Amino acid sequence: MGILDFLSKQFVDVIDWVEESGQLGWRVPLADREIQNGAQLTVREGQVAAFFNEGRIADMFGPGLYTLDTSTLPLLTAIMNWDKGFKSPFKSDVLFFSEKEQIGLKWGTAQPVTLRDPELGPLRVRAFGSYSFRIKDVAPFASRIMGTLGEVKVSDVEPQLRTAIQTALATGVAGGGTAFLDLAASQSALSDALKAAVAPAFAQWGLSVESFFVESLSLPEEVQKHLDKASSMRVLGDLDRYAKFQAAEAIETAAAQSGGVAGIGAGAAAGLAIGQAMSGALGGGTGSGTGAPSAPAEDPFALIERLHKLLEMGALTQAEFDAKKAELLGRIR
Repeated sequence: MGILDFLSKQFVDVIDWVEESGQLGWRVPLADREIQNGAQLTVREGQVAAFFNEGRIADMFGPGLYTLDTSTLPLLTAIMNWDKGFKSPFKSDVLFFSEKEQIGLKWGTAQPVTLRDPELGPLRVRAFGSYSFRIKDVAPFASRIMGTLGEVKVSDVEPQLRTAIQTALATGVAGGGTAFLDLAASQSALSDALKAAVAPAFAQWGLSVESFFVESLSLPEEVQKHLDKASSMRVLGDLDRYAKFQAAEAIETAAAQSGGVAGIGAGAAAGLAIGQAMSGALGGGTGSGTGAPSAPAEDPFALIERLHKLLEMGALTQAEFDAKKAELLGRIR
């Protein structure tokens, strides 16, 4: 036997793994080397070592220091027919797995998810947050993720995990029938619901979801502006006061523009026009207190049409619309 033949047949006396951050699984690179009878196996805290025979797990070891012989490798001993012990070296695939919690991972919706809101109708919602996971069941992780790879890192499985999260969000939340405002008001409950929805997908790869948080839930900018305006109107209550509020905003905006005070007239006129249109539509317009004559009464049907537009905009509730409509129809007698 030449020196090169001897080196290719060198024996492995110590097996251990000093894992790096982000590593989930690592295959001991035995190549042509053989494991010596009586070799030492070191498994550190948060690790699991598994001996494989023809792609199937034979023996597994938790944290500790082991001497490899027939007593510590009972399943492999039975498979290899070592009924009277073994003296010569043997070959086996040895894989290490990290069971530590992988924390600080981010998820988000690559595309908005359509939510059928019972109050606002179809909405396109974006969501973002964080989560953590760990390897819980080595067998499915080894067969479905690790396979014949030399190592697997968190970055290798993250894209698949984020896809599973987005699918859970689309099916669990979008089809749940819960109003967006209720979802946004209880992000803790939403986080728990999504964690439960995501868990089965992670489990098929031998992973468990340790924590799951929804940090942000948002609507498209134009929809959010509409909701903000509708909220402002409901808070103010009095449409005359809302008109004054709009006029004041217009004045402030005009004053800040290059036209300065010259733009105030146009802004104030716009605010006044809004107030007159809304007050007239609700039939609540009165004189300014200077004794000016009231405007001629409008056609009730035209007023009802304006009210309906305000209802569609979200400026009026259904109850407010129905009450005012009944009042206007009563004038036709």
